[in-house]
Amino acid sequence: MARPRRIVLVRHGESEGNADDTVYEREPDHALALTATGRTQAEETGTRLRETFGQERVGVFVSPYRRTHETFEAFGLDPALVRIREEPRLREQDWGNWQDREDVRLQKTYRDAYGHFFYRFAQGESGADVYDRVSAFLESLHRSFETPDAPPNVLLVTHGLTMRLFCMRWFHWSVAEFESLVNPGNAETRTLLLGADGAYALDRPFERWRVPEPYGRTG
Repeated sequence: MARPRRIVLVRHGESEGNADDTVYEREPDHALALTATGRTQAEETGTRLRETFGQERVGVFVSPYRRTHETFEAFGLDPALVRIREEPRLREQDWGNWQDREDVRLQKTYRDAYGHFFYRFAQGESGADVYDRVSAFLESLHRSFETPDAPPNVLLVTHGLTMRLFCMRWFHWSVAEFESLVNPGNAETRTLLLGADGAYALDRPFERWRVPEPYGRTG
């Protein structure tokens, strides 16, 4: 099995919803586009990605949302070197009914008190639900490494919570560790690098907002 040398996770650039959360009352989450700032962020990230990948092939998996597709297009990667697949399991957490803005804000308050991993939005998903579908995606990803033409680079264009949960699943982090981490900023990357020992390591950690508070021994 030829494992990739690097697996790059990227959060989408700033979206209309990031700039103004009232837009959710008028548009579905999956249809929100990048702002001008978000496009610039993605273009700047694309410059760095092109330098990183050089002339190497890249297997791309992109969330089915408009903002992630627009982010990927703004990267400007060479189409001859890229194999792209839309991957629904990398989509954003389902927040439920966004049309009732005050209800969503109240639920976010409940989530912050209850915990981002376990709290399930009404008619939506919990972090644990997203973890389960990310786990299923990882099984498919590992199988893709077994193909004879597997590229040396993998690029996932996704969402902040999904990035944290992907790393939680990959590195077997505890729920307490996940809860202590902050989402990356718009168009920020985290890269899993394959070491000489055959293990992957993150190029840089996620920021913390608190010290992890596990219920018992982990790891």
